[in-house]
Amino acid sequence: MAAGMTRRRFVAVAAGGMAGWQILRGRARGEPAANAKLTLGVIGVGGRGKAHMNEFFADQGARVVAVCDVRAGEREKAKALAARKYGDDSCATYGDFRELLARGDIDAVSIAVPDHWHALVALAAVRAGKHVYLEKPFAHTVAEGRAVVEAARGRDLVFQVGTQQRSMANYRLACELVRNGRIGKLRTVRVGSPFGFRGGSTQPVPVPEGIDYEFWLGPSPKVPYTEGRCDGGGGKGWYHIRDYCVGWLTAWGSHDVDIAHWGMGADATGPVEVDAWGVFPEVGACDAVWKWRAECTYANGVKVIYATEQENRHGVRFEGDGGWVFVRRGFTDSNPKRLLYEIIRPGEERLVAADNHFACFLDAIRTGREVTAPPEGAHRSTSACHLMHIAMRLGRKLRWDPAAERFVNDETANRMLGRAMRAPWSLA
Repeated sequence: MAAGMTRRRFVAVAAGGMAGWQILRGRARGEPAANAKLTLGVIGVGGRGKAHMNEFFADQGARVVAVCDVRAGEREKAKALAARKYGDDSCATYGDFRELLARGDIDAVSIAVPDHWHALVALAAVRAGKHVYLEKPFAHTVAEGRAVVEAARGRDLVFQVGTQQRSMANYRLACELVRNGRIGKLRTVRVGSPFGFRGGSTQPVPVPEGIDYEFWLGPSPKVPYTEGRCDGGGGKGWYHIRDYCVGWLTAWGSHDVDIAHWGMGADATGPVEVDAWGVFPEVGACDAVWKWRAECTYANGVKVIYATEQENRHGVRFEGDGGWVFVRRGFTDSNPKRLLYEIIRPGEERLVAADNHFACFLDAIRTGREVTAPPEGAHRSTSACHLMHIAMRLGRKLRWDPAAERFVNDETANRMLGRAMRAPWSLA
């Protein structure tokens, strides 16, 4: 039972809002059930979490029965959104994700909280036996990512990571072209990101009414509230404060380095050498790297060069000794141009296909099909970004053992693979 919950509250939570609904709990994944409804909880209902809700609303065989957020106003907006969809007021609200997860009638959860909470909430969800849709980046540190992967391993649960570019046809085709040798031997992958943000007020101000700021900080250091700190709208605020996120390095890298790995076939490995530099803001609340260049070398000799737009255009460019393919959202280019019209033939390597990332998640729960973005692959691509960040902060080239997930002969760097968490939070 979650800390701070009375038995009466636990019973009410477990029973609340579900009268008349046939649910999937206790049924093995992929086993048919006539007229069964998937019951969903959404944890974190800011802009991205409400987008999750709208995606789930499109599935007539699923229902959002509970939402959770530390901000009372966002909880109520999300509840109203569900009420407009379903025509009733039954969607429950929670300020503590542990109360939502204690409900035995919820099959699956989506998680759209700030990055410093990703691993802790995902671990709790997996341990509670829920199917999980987790927003990217996969985790705030390498150690946290590995803990989530291992917790999910071997469980009869679906786990989809929100790297939705894997469910976009142009990214899939680009990666299939690369993996089937259409550009010859792959040599280099160039990944581009927008520049990060700088600035942000450092002046302490009163915490806005309706925010449980202590809970929002959670495992991160206790610091005074400053204007906009808890607001990630438009990719600002906490996105560029290292206690909560590594900035665009991981926020975009978890998408585009992920595609680099997908095309390379590197979902179960990582680089063996990392060399990087970055420019960090000197004033303001934002302290995440805002401009960078990182070069990762893999065991097969392929180099991934990830840089901001002073060098690489935003997107992913695969370069081989017989041509190149560039891909970004809504656009693909190649040399030679005929690659754009290539057909992947029977017997060639194909990647998991899906037209909608959320529908893929729900379908996997119902049928047992593969998801497009499983945890190990997401962990490896996000980890590559964390390794770049560590190299930037230390200002030196690092060697990495992707099997052991440790730096070679560098204990200073190894200590940066995790972080201290403020009590009572831990990965245990």
